[in-house]
Amino acid sequence: MSVKAEEISALIKKQIENYQAEINVTEVGTVIEVGDGIARVHGLDNVMSNELVEFSSGVMGLAQNLEENNVGIIILGPFTGIREGSEVRRTGRIMEVPVGEELIGRVVNPLGQPVDGLGPINTTKTRPIESPAPGVMDRKSVHEPLQTGIKAIDALVPIGRGQRELIIGDRQTGKTSVAIDTILNQADQDMVCIYVAIGQKESTVRATVETLRKHGALDYTIVVTAAASQPAPLLYLAPYAGVTMGEEFMVNGKHVLVVYDDLSKQAVAYRELSLLLRRPPGREAFPGDVFYLHSRLLERAAKLSDAKGGGSLTALPFVETQAGDISAYIPTNVISITDGQIFLQSDLFFSGVRPAINAGLSVSRVGGAAQIKALRRVSGTLRLDLASYRELEAFAQFGSDLDKATQSKLARGARTVEVLKQDLNKPIRVEKQVMIFYALTKGFLDDIPVEDINRFEKELYAWIDQTKPAVVEHIRNTGELAADEEMSATIAEFKKGFVVTEK
Repeated sequence: MSVKAEEISALIKKQIENYQAEINVTEVGTVIEVGDGIARVHGLDNVMSNELVEFSSGVMGLAQNLEENNVGIIILGPFTGIREGSEVRRTGRIMEVPVGEELIGRVVNPLGQPVDGLGPINTTKTRPIESPAPGVMDRKSVHEPLQTGIKAIDALVPIGRGQRELIIGDRQTGKTSVAIDTILNQADQDMVCIYVAIGQKESTVRATVETLRKHGALDYTIVVTAAASQPAPLLYLAPYAGVTMGEEFMVNGKHVLVVYDDLSKQAVAYRELSLLLRRPPGREAFPGDVFYLHSRLLERAAKLSDAKGGGSLTALPFVETQAGDISAYIPTNVISITDGQIFLQSDLFFSGVRPAINAGLSVSRVGGAAQIKALRRVSGTLRLDLASYRELEAFAQFGSDLDKATQSKLARGARTVEVLKQDLNKPIRVEKQVMIFYALTKGFLDDIPVEDINRFEKELYAWIDQTKPAVVEHIRNTGELAADEEMSATIAEFKKGFVVTEK
């Protein structure tokens, strides 16, 4: 078959007319120095702050220091395959993490990649990890209670949805237990929980995940983990990844609880990165912007206005103290950012008062606005009772002859301390808390031996569930106390059948 020259010519002309040149321009830099999770790169002139870059080994990095001659990049993964002279490509994307319902029930790293061995997470949405906090006009005052199920917190330092409440104390004083109990208590509260584990042992995180799974709490919880064995950049990013995942639910009108366990380790990781990036140290050798590190994270907790959907994000940051020193640099920083703190004291913990909450140093700047009316009424005098008890307790050691009023105050204080004790992983519904606090403040426990208080409480709950469920249902549905006569009659009726332990 012969083809004429004219046909060939026409075909070529047509091809030339339809030709469109597609040129893909990617900015490529060269590694000039690498080590300790940091790379200095030359040639990325237009790179943005917090932009993701990709090394030739496939590992991602995050642009941090934009200097005149080079870019300081923190490496998000193993850096052993990166050498001097390796290529680095811009991605044009600001650091982002996957978000959405698909993450619930999963354990992920700060990049949103699953680490629980349950396969890939099929989510298509992402959000940048750095985003501005909601403005004043987009917020509403905190007014809905976030029930923790822990009597000492719900009664003395109540937390509201959208609040930032610091949990502070030495190592091994029960900080994580407070957070886990709070998560367990959200079972039917229409709340998504995010637990961010920063710099913990992998075995500890695994045990926490198992506790959540055993109690069915993993059905509404996302766990973000950056273990102690991970490089510092991942420990620095973990809280931002957690709050970003939570913001997706908040802007869609849902309620979120984010626990940062703990920000002391994030501050240490950030100090390590800053020193490697040659950023100047400030007070106590922390970089000058360590306050900004935590403030821009915690300011993202909010109760949104009705016009914005009415969602909320509550933050429970943890900070570890050394020998109870809450006046150190990082603790004072975070105290000034948050709306109150719950101080866990090691002396109380080792003396058997658990949760070891120091009522004198703990405060909630939201207060009664975050309590139901019934609990507000029955817990009003608790803080004063505890304070006067602690004061009298110190004096009572020196003298044996005490007047009747002092003895009754000491007796009431001892019973208050006993009522505020609570078993691990056993949160108590607020309507039942109201019943035991009512019994305490109205004097029903004054003649019950201290060693029987715990049994009295447990038996009271069981008895009410069986014989007087209407009383607690009324509190649950209305948030108000039943009539005083009915409340007193209920507790008096139970007390008649309660058998005191013979000594």
